[in-house]
Amino acid sequence: MTQQLDEAESVFAAARPRLFGIAYRMTGSVADAEDLVQEVWVRWQLADRAAVLNPEAYLATAITRLAINESQTARARRETYVGPWLPEPVDTSADPQVGAEQGAVLELAVLMLLEKLTPTERAAYVLREAFDYPYREIAEIVQTSEVATRQLVSRARKHLADERRVPVERADQRKLLEAFVAAAQAGDLAGLEKLFAQDVVSWSDSNGAIRAAGRPLVGAASLAKIISGWAPSFWAGAEASFVEANGLTAIRLRRDSGTYAVITVTASGEGIDQVLWLVNPDKLAAFR
Repeated sequence: MTQQLDEAESVFAAARPRLFGIAYRMTGSVADAEDLVQEVWVRWQLADRAAVLNPEAYLATAITRLAINESQTARARRETYVGPWLPEPVDTSADPQVGAEQGAVLELAVLMLLEKLTPTERAAYVLREAFDYPYREIAEIVQTSEVATRQLVSRARKHLADERRVPVERADQRKLLEAFVAAAQAGDLAGLEKLFAQDVVSWSDSNGAIRAAGRPLVGAASLAKIISGWAPSFWAGAEASFVEANGLTAIRLRRDSGTYAVITVTASGEGIDQVLWLVNPDKLAAFR
């Protein structure tokens, strides 16, 4: 019995990074992903493992179906969330569980867009784009036909293409973030406006824990004015350092009490088109 459990643990440990990666991309929450992985571990211990011909497929199916169910209930929970909800950032320079697979479907802006898909569309897209599962296997996991699975992935791709401009290279994203931080710290109104696309959107995730914009802020001129006005209080006494959040460069701000913000930007050829402010203390654990 001990040998059987050791073998089960070994199989599960090998699959765990992928299981976490699927669950995180499905939920946008580290805590929820870890809970789902733990639930799969319990199920794996109780399963008739001798009858499982492909343990990896069994575990991937279990985590995906649990994540689909969790996505459905999470939407209801977020109806009471105060202000915009953003995915919880992860430190992809230090967390092999997220970075072990392809980087696709990992950036915060992409995870935000996936929130608009149905849970089944999201699952099919994540399995295909981030983990390169064959359509046949995805169909078995989400319990539909291969033809329907191709349609799910196609709709998801179209949604992302329609909603998102072609992003700049990562090196350029970092340069724009650095320029944004310098201008924001200085309260440089003109400098900020010059960096922004005309329809730039700013999202602040605080859940009411600290004072932050309770709705998205839109437009280069108005956003530059607001950010320059915040400068004296928001940046005062901050220890700023660049980190890697979900595959892109972000800025981490600390004071004596610890990290109080993680900020990143997305950008296209038109300039910075999104500024993401993560200031909910519950979502900053990876960057303490």
